[in-house]
Amino acid sequence: MHFVNAKGILTGARGVYGMNIYRGCTHGCIYCDSRSTCYHMPHAFEDIEVKRNAPELLEQSLRSMRRRGMIGTGSMSDPYMHCEKDLQLTRRCLEIILEYGFGAAIQTKSDLILRDIDLLEEINRKAKCVVQMTLTTWDDTLCSMVEPNVCNTRRRVEVLEEMHRRGIPTVVWLTPVLPYINDTMDNIRAILEACRDVQVRGIICFGMGLTLREGDREYYYAALDRHFPGIRAQYVRNYGNAYVLPSPNSAQLMECFTDFCREHDILYTPDACFGYMQEFPASFEQLSMFG
Repeated sequence: MHFVNAKGILTGARGVYGMNIYRGCTHGCIYCDSRSTCYHMPHAFEDIEVKRNAPELLEQSLRSMRRRGMIGTGSMSDPYMHCEKDLQLTRRCLEIILEYGFGAAIQTKSDLILRDIDLLEEINRKAKCVVQMTLTTWDDTLCSMVEPNVCNTRRRVEVLEEMHRRGIPTVVWLTPVLPYINDTMDNIRAILEACRDVQVRGIICFGMGLTLREGDREYYYAALDRHFPGIRAQYVRNYGNAYVLPSPNSAQLMECFTDFCREHDILYTPDACFGYMQEFPASFEQLSMFG
C-alpha cells in the first residue's frame, strides 16, 4: 500500500459522477479486468494506491456544483477492500456525500459495507442510495477459489437482505460467468432465486461468459492451472486470444436469466439497470444558491 495526493477525484458530468478512492485491489478475484495492462497501472495490483486527499477533493468538487446527482464508486477498485477497515476514506466520502445532499451508487463484494449502513440509510432517506453486490458463484468451495480474499456469496446475500430491510435499493452484478467453471444452470438459478428472495431491484448481466485482455488473461490462466488443471487447454483451443469468451451454455443460461427476471419484475437489461442507478430524484437536483 502506498499513498498519493490525487489531482482530482470525480469524473463525469450532468449529475452522473464516478469516484475511485483506491487503485488496485486485494480481493484476489481471478478474473478481474482491472488487472488489464490497458489501464496503465504503474504499480503492482495488490500494492494499493490510496488517494489520501480523496475526501478533501470530493468536498471541494461538491461545494462548487450547482446541480446534485448520483456519485458511483467501485467500478474499478472495490471501495471496501481490506485497507478501508482502518483508513475509512470511503466512510468519510459518504459523510461528505450526505452533507451536500448527493446520491450514492456503491459497488462491492465486501460485507464491510455494513459498517456504513447508517450513512447509506441516511443518504437514501435524503436523496438516493443504491448498493450493488457482485454474485458469481453459489458453491462456497468454488467461490473461495474464484474470489479468495472476500466474503462468500451467501454472506453477500445477507448484506443485500439487510439493505432491503433498511429500505435501501439493491442491484446485483451477475458477471462474469466463467466457461467450464460456474456456467451451470444450478449455479445461475441459485443466484437468481437468492436475488428474488431479497427483492433486488435489478440484475446486471452482460452475457454468460467473461472477457480477457492482456494482463488479466495471464493472471486468470495461472489461476486455472492452480485450481482447475486441464481447463486452460480448453480455453486456448476454443477461444484463442479472443476478448469475449462466451460460455458454451450461454443461450440456455441467458434464456433462464431473462425469463426469471421478467417473471419476478426484476430489471435485467444493462440500460435499464444503469438508468435506474443514475436517475436522481428531480426534487433534489437543484442546489440552493445559499446552500
